[in-house]
Amino acid sequence: MEPNVTVNVQVPAGKGNSYFDGGLLSLLGWKILGGLITVVTFGICYPWALCMVYGWKIKHTVIEGRRLKFSGSAIGLFGNWIKWFLLCIITFGIYSLWLGIALEKWKVKHTSFA
Repeated sequence: MEPNVTVNVQVPAGKGNSYFDGGLLSLLGWKILGGLITVVTFGICYPWALCMVYGWKIKHTVIEGRRLKFSGSAIGLFGNWIKWFLLCIITFGIYSLWLGIALEKWKVKHTSFA
């Protein structure tokens, strides 16, 4: 299991607006492309599709006037994917209850201010 890491960031209040500037058609395009890549590769490139779509979402997010960036890679996620898959097999599927949390932790670990 991954250790819990807490990071406190002090942002002066009122220094900017928070908003999302991505468009619907662009998001649909990225999701369709990710889905096609996943289907064509029989799921092997699913981590790459996740990184691609999540990176697009983060790239279009601004918090308190500061744009976010995503530094995660598909290869890094693929390594975790294999580890999580093996943990699910070893625990007879019980670890799958924690997969969503593990993925969110990985996403947040690789998200920062640009």
